[in-house]
Amino acid sequence: MIPYFQPIVVLRTGQLRGFEMLARWQHPIHGPILPSNFIPLAEENGLIEGLTRQVFRKAFRVTPLLAAPLTLSVNISAIQLHSSDLPLEIRVLAEESGFPLDRLIVEITESALLKDLARVKEVAGKLKAMGCRLALDDFGTGYSSLRHLQSLPFDELKIDLGFVHEMTKKRDSRKIVAAIVGLGQSLCLTTVAEGVETEEQAHMLLWLGCELGQGWRYGHPCAADEIAGVIAREPVAVLPALVTPGDEWASSNLECMPTLRLAQLQAIYDGAPVGLCFLDCTLRYVSLNRRLAEMNGLPVEAHLGRSVKELFPQWFPVAEPYYVRALRGEAIEGVELTRPPIRAGEDEGVFLASYQPAWDEADEVIGISIALLDVTEDRRAEDLTPVSADLEESRSEINPEVPWVMDAEGNNLQVSSRWVRTTPLGKDRLRNLRWLEALHAEDLEPTIKKMNVALRTGKAIDVEYRVMGVEGEWRWMRSRGSPRHGFMGEITRWYGSVEDIHDRKVMEESIGDSWERSIGERNVVFEGVRIADELRQSIADADTEEPDPELTR
Repeated sequence: MIPYFQPIVVLRTGQLRGFEMLARWQHPIHGPILPSNFIPLAEENGLIEGLTRQVFRKAFRVTPLLAAPLTLSVNISAIQLHSSDLPLEIRVLAEESGFPLDRLIVEITESALLKDLARVKEVAGKLKAMGCRLALDDFGTGYSSLRHLQSLPFDELKIDLGFVHEMTKKRDSRKIVAAIVGLGQSLCLTTVAEGVETEEQAHMLLWLGCELGQGWRYGHPCAADEIAGVIAREPVAVLPALVTPGDEWASSNLECMPTLRLAQLQAIYDGAPVGLCFLDCTLRYVSLNRRLAEMNGLPVEAHLGRSVKELFPQWFPVAEPYYVRALRGEAIEGVELTRPPIRAGEDEGVFLASYQPAWDEADEVIGISIALLDVTEDRRAEDLTPVSADLEESRSEINPEVPWVMDAEGNNLQVSSRWVRTTPLGKDRLRNLRWLEALHAEDLEPTIKKMNVALRTGKAIDVEYRVMGVEGEWRWMRSRGSPRHGFMGEITRWYGSVEDIHDRKVMEESIGDSWERSIGERNVVFEGVRIADELRQSIADADTEEPDPELTR
């Protein structure tokens, strides 16, 4: 039996967290044989205890290579977990090699929990008392229940690789992974995703809140003599699309308890100077801040669970078209609305409204986030510069570019809400290659040709085209991007941005037209001068010639 070691990393940084030890049977004829092919045979023939001692002893020999805080994870057979002698054997083997037990993670499969839960609980308690951590392996594929998670002192939940492989393709798998991560967070358990192979999988896992990952994206299982090279290797970089304002912000967001995150968000929500709320798909208030409650003249609790139409029948018809568009996936900002009086003796109000659709991890709209800014006093003062124009101008000056992410085939994977609102297509029609539907017919073929060249050669993307805006007008856009390469040099992702260049393009065309007119006018003048010169020269030549005798007679 030969131990192999697969890296386990922190998803958001790519930093190495430790290794999982994977046993291989080095067969003299067939080569390395996986545990699934020999563990059942060892259990049936009473060889599992001797096999485990051999593997543990060899695994602990890497102690000099695994400096703190790197951990070592080892799987335990279901049969062994029912042996009261197991903790003592692990302690003896660890002490022989000097491996600290507080960096040992014992992985238990769900099938081990089916028989004699009391004995398993006893063994698990002894392992915890020694300082070991416990992980529930392949969670979601066996028969464990929430009672087992409550009864046993687990520290980690490991998400089965089958769900991870399918999560970017199947909605049900995404939902299961999201549920496991949420369950782990609720129970204060670290979640570890197995079988992470692609950047897209890592992106989604990190977005869902999963903390650790292992798989071919971060390294294949390696022999003990290769561990030093793995440790010295540069970590896999964080995805550019997930760059956050700072490491401290990312850490506090992902590591704190869900209840603490909720309290933080509620403090931000209530402290905002604008009215904020979230409506579900039936347009009922799910949450709102105090500012909006004051604007509506009702306490917060009077809103919750009730629909906008029910509470404000006069206001609902004004905002309803925007609710419908947002529920279809369109992001709308800077809309100026006049709200009729909602209380006796009140004047009508003027508001700037933003309607942002909220998507779940399966890209389904689950509600609308709404922001309302009261600009009634500004309008009464007849401010010459509309607030909406000021806001839009300042936003564009600060960051005029809209980011995008494509896969190796050119399919859109990430769509910014700012890009969504530039076209009437909606988010669902900007996924994959359907974003091309927004292009002007004259620009479609040149754009596709340039994209094909970039996707085939890996050269940077730089293309200009016109896009149909939400108001039906055509605007010039410039899209630029560069490829991200995998371990074998293959293109795995494209990252870039789209910039509105319409004003610049119109100015360039205007200058070009003026220049052509100027050139044309100058050519006419030059031609006139040339003809005049020729005429003057011909007259001068005629004056100097000898007179014709016949003519003089």
